[in-house]
Amino acid sequence: MAVTLLNPTGLPQPEVYRQLSIATGSRLVFLAGQVARDADGNKVGEGDFAAQVEQAYLNIATALAEIGGSFDDVAKLTIYVVDWSPEKMPLLGEGVTRAAEKLGIDPVKPITLLGVAALGEPDLLVEVEATAVLD
Repeated sequence: MAVTLLNPTGLPQPEVYRQLSIATGSRLVFLAGQVARDADGNKVGEGDFAAQVEQAYLNIATALAEIGGSFDDVAKLTIYVVDWSPEKMPLLGEGVTRAAEKLGIDPVKPITLLGVAALGEPDLLVEVEATAVLD
């Protein structure tokens, strides 16, 4: 595997993400932010934050599968959330868990979570950007 995930000694040891990843592969992949749209561009989970998170994660897996990768190759995620508040954390976790169960993956990665005022379209609640490394 091209990506090894760690929580180094001396830093907090979060269960829901890792502090760093070590990438040893030869192909660096920068995936555009994924949102709650299906393959036909239809809206998924309008007004449902957890459903939108789930779809964004599923879209990342779909994109990586197209080039011979998988979610296991993800080295880092950046999650942009409209009007972020700590009350949204359980819904974020729910969406990630549902996607992980469908994909059969461990979704724990280094993550940066950013609250934003808006995304590209008014119905979008979350956008997830990924960097992956493939052998």
